[in-house]
Amino acid sequence: MSPRVRTEVGRIARRLLADKKANFAVMTALIAPVALALAAVAIDEASIYTERRQAQAMVDLAAITAASNMTNVNTAVVTTLTDNGMPGVVVQASGQTIAPAVGKTVVTVTQGRYASTTTNVTQRFQAGVTPYNAVRVTLAKIPARYFASSLIPTPVIGTQATASMTPQATFSVGSRLLSVNGGILNALLSGLLGGNISLSVMDYNGLISADVSALSFISALATQLNITAGTYSDVLASKATVGQIATAMANVPGLGNTAKVALQTIASKSTSTVKIPLSSLIDLGSVGSLGIGQQPAGLGVDASAMGMLTAAAVLANGTNQAAVDLGATIPGLLSTKLNIAIGEPAQSSPWLAVDGIGTTVRTAQTRIKLTASVGIGTPGLSGGISLLAVNLPLNVEVAYAEAKLTDITCPTGPSSISVSIAAHPGIAQLNLANSNNPSGFADFSQPQTFTDADIADVSLHLLLVNIPLIQVMGSAATAITNNSPQTLTFSATDIANKTVKTVSTRNISQSLTTSLVNNLSLSVNVLGLGIDLTALLGTVKPAVVTLLNTVTAPVDDLLYNVLSALGVGVGQADVRVTGATCGRAVLVQ
Repeated sequence: MSPRVRTEVGRIARRLLADKKANFAVMTALIAPVALALAAVAIDEASIYTERRQAQAMVDLAAITAASNMTNVNTAVVTTLTDNGMPGVVVQASGQTIAPAVGKTVVTVTQGRYASTTTNVTQRFQAGVTPYNAVRVTLAKIPARYFASSLIPTPVIGTQATASMTPQATFSVGSRLLSVNGGILNALLSGLLGGNISLSVMDYNGLISADVSALSFISALATQLNITAGTYSDVLASKATVGQIATAMANVPGLGNTAKVALQTIASKSTSTVKIPLSSLIDLGSVGSLGIGQQPAGLGVDASAMGMLTAAAVLANGTNQAAVDLGATIPGLLSTKLNIAIGEPAQSSPWLAVDGIGTTVRTAQTRIKLTASVGIGTPGLSGGISLLAVNLPLNVEVAYAEAKLTDITCPTGPSSISVSIAAHPGIAQLNLANSNNPSGFADFSQPQTFTDADIADVSLHLLLVNIPLIQVMGSAATAITNNSPQTLTFSATDIANKTVKTVSTRNISQSLTTSLVNNLSLSVNVLGLGIDLTALLGTVKPAVVTLLNTVTAPVDDLLYNVLSALGVGVGQADVRVTGATCGRAVLVQ
């Protein structure tokens, strides 16, 4: 190529390179498809992100709604999601696999129990564990794509939320509202607490009718124990004497003057120095985490003053026994001696509890040995055969009664609250006989065994001299064992009125001691000779039974009052709910 041609070609090339208009057009044509594709992906990703956030919000709301409607969780979830625009909501059952598709939202609803105290967060929700207090909702759906459906794989939005709702109730077992025999209660409390307790029937009725705020009581007790800061649980982790407990109850604001003075009297007279663990008396559950002086929203925490006092006395007494000699104070009886042994309630089972479904409270196991005797009167001067003495050695053992909180519901709000308690009366074993091992009376680890007792003595009266002639031996036993739990339901009105409801193993209106007497197995012996006079039974037994039947009424009354003072009944469980709330569902981790 000639120099001229080369020069011309170079000039043309420089001119082309200098002209940038064509380069921009080419670059725009090359980059535009890529830019549009990136824009399409960005728009769809932003849309998917927004839809995922909306889905999470909807799952959160569905979980909260389901936790508030524990008996109908699936309907609650479907309704919540559908009302908020989720398309084609389908609930996936356990073991079922449903693939999400366009226009279909697949949810899994799992009920379980949530324990906030578990250290490992991933183990706090336990699927399928009853009683349910939490719901986990999992959602899967395919989001809408507008521009990049052919450029990115089909995504699946997956979200999850867990909500828990912990309804709570305040309830106790064995808190009886009844008229009392002041003499029996004075003797009983004196035996349990030491000292000389002497209150009138009016004083006891004042205590029975009085309720105290358990939280105010604990605050007052904290002052006595020099606990100036912390929570209610910190106070309940300590110990106190019954005197301190009675003083703290007396200082609760709003307590009637009669009950206040009675508690102050008991506190001053009690000589027991035993310090009882307060956690065995009251369990506040989650309320215990509140600071001293704070009140839980919407939940009353009240307790019977008399019930708390006798429960504390029982705990202070432990497994020791109280011996009470009532002398001839019981109408119809020449003498009455009463021995009471009280076992400790089951561990982790207080008298009063504030907690959620599944919480249990129990009374203590109780043994009573009552020896009553009745005289026949003075024989005539002309002499003859007469019954001089009849004995009634009655042994009663009542296993603990328990109450378990099984359900709390609020179908239409707080005014419709309903609390269900499964009450389990204690098994009662009654023996009219002598104990084979009196020294083991307070040993609840060993069963009692019995043998025939000296029921009646027959003497020959000659010339103003009574000569023992015949001894009548015998024994009888009966038991109340039909102790299946029965459900007691407390309405909002029952809770407001603090109604006591009783569940019985059977109808016990018929005298138990009468039943024992009528089933006596007797034998007749000549004193000193050991001769069996079975032939005399036809004459002696009706006379003995007739006489014993005359004393069964005061003995029944005595047993009823003693057991009532201890918060237990033969074949019965008394339950009271003094506060309840369904709470509110919250999201948890």
